Amino acid sequence: MSMIIKPKEATAIINSLLAGVVPKIGVQHINVGRSDETNAFVQALEDVKNGHSMVKFWIGDFGSGKSFMLHLMNTVALRQKFVVATADFTPDNRLYANDGKAVALYTALINNISIQTKPEGGALPTLMEKWIEQTITRTAESNNIPLTDIRQDQYLPLIQSNILKIISELSDVGGYDFGTVVMKYYEGYVKSDDLQMKNALKWLKGEYKTKTEARQDLGVREIINDLNYYDMLKNFCKFFVSMGYSGFVVNLDEVINLYKISTSVMREKNYEKILTIYNDCFQGKVTNLFFNFAGTKETLENERRGLFSYSALKSRLESNKFETNEIRDFSQPVIRLLPLNHNEVFVLLKKLKEIFDQNYGITVDFSDEEIQTFMEAMFNKPGASEFLTPREIIRDFLNILNILRQNPTLNKQQLFIDIEVVDERPDILTLDQIEEL
Repeated sequence: MSMIIKPKEATAIINSLLAGVVPKIGVQHINVGRSDETNAFVQALEDVKNGHSMVKFWIGDFGSGKSFMLHLMNTVALRQKFVVATADFTPDNRLYANDGKAVALYTALINNISIQTKPEGGALPTLMEKWIEQTITRTAESNNIPLTDIRQDQYLPLIQSNILKIISELSDVGGYDFGTVVMKYYEGYVKSDDLQMKNALKWLKGEYKTKTEARQDLGVREIINDLNYYDMLKNFCKFFVSMGYSGFVVNLDEVINLYKISTSVMREKNYEKILTIYNDCFQGKVTNLFFNFAGTKETLENERRGLFSYSALKSRLESNKFETNEIRDFSQPVIRLLPLNHNEVFVLLKKLKEIFDQNYGITVDFSDEEIQTFMEAMFNKPGASEFLTPREIIRDFLNILNILRQNPTLNKQQLFIDIEVVDERPDILTLDQIEEL
């Protein structure tokens, strides 16, 4: 039975996987061998929807599917009416900094906010306008003012007062400035003042560099910075829930870039921020908030540079001692992603062949038996047992399909012979040789 897939999703899947990255949309169509992990995430979402908060660490080898799981979780969470924000840690994006690198991570998250109707990100303006319309309607109803009249200038002070009241109830640190900026956005919205709306969004995204500039444009005293951005994320979480959303899911990939921080003091400060988030979520200090971190085994377990180098995190993130590869515990904070077995890889390649054919509107001559032959060629290559990852298998498979699409008479067996397995893993083990500064 053919899968039902939108042309846009098919194109995104094929183009992204050929480029060696995970597609932003359509990942549910290529979900293979992760049903237990997905079910655990769905159960966790239910807990968060009911007012709890959660932190999960998705740990696996390079190319094992960590980024895929985060994208899959995006899709699942959006369907459960969560607001989702995603960002990667980079040398310039981190959780703790004093030079703008923490607020840079915040800005990346806010720019990538997604909702079900805007799954590719950039949903903040849509959410702002939705909240404003809800507030206008509630104000009109509570004051017996016709909806046709509520936008008149005479009622602007009433709307302003209501906005500040609602925001003050939702927000903690920085609530007054947060409410003032939302009010400024409303004023720009009703007056069609695009510049004022743009400035309000600029503030909410943490893009103002100086308090003077923000005060001139918006009349606020503070800006979002390295020290207060986490409070703003919590404010946004309450903001989204007040609109009727289930909660706020924050996905952070490439934790290896925290592992790579050369100075031990700065690295520990970032791990301390993870601990703060962990404690806030599991001690009930925040509600409806879900943080997901993705990283390698080395990033987690290395006791000199990894998360385990911070003793308070190690005690919280050590695995259930009764867990094995066969007996899993998906309720614990750390979920280890085991490699796909050969049967699961075969099912995945069959799915990709179907999506590839749909994308190009053709049927490439490549039978199930030839998929198995391709897999045997891949897994029997020198170095395969040590270096071969699902990412490389997928990319080689799609590359061969692309060659055959354009050159249908080529000998497939010769293409299989030409396959080479290379070590694509980043050189993280030598990081232990970096001199501590």
